[in-house]
Amino acid sequence: MALPRNFLRSLTRRTASSLSDESFLSFLKNFEVLIAKLLSLAMILVLIVAIADLGRFLMMELSNPPYGFFTTTLIEIFGLFLNVLIALEVLENITAYLEKQTARVQLELVIVTSLTAVARKIIIFDSKQAGGLDLIGLGAAIFALAISYWIVRSANDSRD
Repeated sequence: MALPRNFLRSLTRRTASSLSDESFLSFLKNFEVLIAKLLSLAMILVLIVAIADLGRFLMMELSNPPYGFFTTTLIEIFGLFLNVLIALEVLENITAYLEKQTARVQLELVIVTSLTAVARKIIIFDSKQAGGLDLIGLGAAIFALAISYWIVRSANDSRD
């Protein structure tokens, strides 16, 4: 049994249109959104674990003699708090991508997240184990990130 000519033409057109650049780009965009959604769910799991770890650490410190925060330094506690803050900022980056899907918003958020991560490193910096060169490197990273943030922020403000 032979297939009608109209059916073959219609099938050929549909196949050609599904292989077009627009269809492929649409597929890629949908794939990116799916990955961003999976990453956001994974980041929620990371946040839950980080908060549970922080809570466990605080409870252990408060319940062990000597009572209070006398057995550890505040630096360790600040490090755990900043871990949660950095995870929240990464989740905010993913959320901003899903909402707006623009690189302009993303760049500013990524720089702020990077600044927080480097600041965390400086806060928990142990000068006994690391050398002065490490501290100079962290200072240079903060300076470069601060300049980058200022440039991006200025460019965003002038566009708005």
